[in-house]
Amino acid sequence: QVRLVESGGGLVQPGGSLRLSCAAPGIRLDDYTIGWFRQAPGKEREGVSSLSGVDSSAYYADSVKGRFTTGRDNAWNTVYLQMNTLKMEDTGVYSCHGFFGLRHTWGKGTQVTVSS
Repeated sequence: QVRLVESGGGLVQPGGSLRLSCAAPGIRLDDYTIGWFRQAPGKEREGVSSLSGVDSSAYYADSVKGRFTTGRDNAWNTVYLQMNTLKMEDTGVYSCHGFFGLRHTWGKGTQVTVSS
């Protein structure tokens, strides 16, 4: 079974930046669509971004458009989520997702806390 492992979360002040990475040991990610999701306390999980495995086109939720960027670092076999101009409402557990061999696969998530 494919494993997805997120890293890069932490505590940051409003207006700051964080860069999250999604890694998949044992499998190449460059042919797969990888999405980022987040879940804030007391709220349902919501989609943040998606990066196509076909043409590398990217989708962003309106709430993060212009502030977040997702892309591939094929040399390191990772998909990143660069988060700039962070707001308190960006706080949550961020998870990456992919569909591998007919299986939906989620990472365990990494905590992002935006607080002054």
